[in-house]
Amino acid sequence: MRIAITGASGNVGTALLRRLQQQRVERPDTLELVGIGRRPPNQTAAPYAGVEWHSVDIADDGDAGLLRAALAGADAVVHLAWILQPNHDLTALHRTNVTGTANVLRAAKEAGVGHVVCASSVGAYSPSSKETRRAEDWPATGIRESHYSRHKAEQEALLDRFAAENPAITVSRLRPALTFQAEAGSEIGRYFLGPLIPRLLPANLRLPIIPLPPGLAFQAVHADDLADAYWRVLDRRAAGAFNIAAEPVITAVELARIFHARRWLPVSFRLIRAAASLSWQLRLQPTDAGWISMAEGAPVMDTSRAREVLGWEPRTSSTDAIREVLQGMGAGRGTAGSPPLHPRA
Repeated sequence: MRIAITGASGNVGTALLRRLQQQRVERPDTLELVGIGRRPPNQTAAPYAGVEWHSVDIADDGDAGLLRAALAGADAVVHLAWILQPNHDLTALHRTNVTGTANVLRAAKEAGVGHVVCASSVGAYSPSSKETRRAEDWPATGIRESHYSRHKAEQEALLDRFAAENPAITVSRLRPALTFQAEAGSEIGRYFLGPLIPRLLPANLRLPIIPLPPGLAFQAVHADDLADAYWRVLDRRAAGAFNIAAEPVITAVELARIFHARRWLPVSFRLIRAAASLSWQLRLQPTDAGWISMAEGAPVMDTSRAREVLGWEPRTSSTDAIREVLQGMGAGRGTAGSPPLHPRA
């Protein structure tokens, strides 16, 4: 099987390469791996060694021929490429995230790829109460206040049209929860907290008090468990959408426990949105208020389909995944050889 991966040196791409390299050991000579990215990694470092690399910008129409050539002969393409910054430039985000997805789908069709697997997100879903878990049939129309959610919803619409117009091509999409690993600590810190704040965090963070909304509820998953779900989709050529998240659901009480806080102070989502918006507009930190709106409105996912169809079970709990990335963030951990995951200097 020849598998091409866009965004192969990122957080999830690196974890997926680790999983596929493991599969290569178990079943030698059965997998050919192709990595696609704007900035190729160090090709002598694990897990990037033994991969055929192509330097392509999926958002650049001028690279369409290069993208098509990179996908030539592939049995499947896993589309992971997505950018979160620059958060103040929505045009640039849309060009890579939405136009880039359209370019990958077009190239996959022209190259004769038989299986398209796309990274969607819990953020693609429309707002929901937290009391009821939502399966894959919950509308994936996004949350208006979040550009990330709107772009994921646009991506879902592209996938719907592509699947309808190309019934001979298997189309799969994974909708994971927040995805963490220690080796992404430096990157996640830069993207969501900026260059300074993560440097001030101790490796084992302990807070005397933490302000959190009482209605907070979200899910997380370890990157390695998500990578295993991708492999299972590829191996089974499983079509459709799959929610991917570990247990337990993270509430304000659980998050306070993770931070070793003696107590948590109830604050409204409205107040946190206002603080995030002001500090973002002043460029004190890189996360706009739309992320708070998405945290408030995104549903709690039902992962039954992934467990039943794929036989998928996470090995790492959501709480341990969060603890791991917090430790990685405080220590500035990264992945040697990966441009997006480079460790903090």
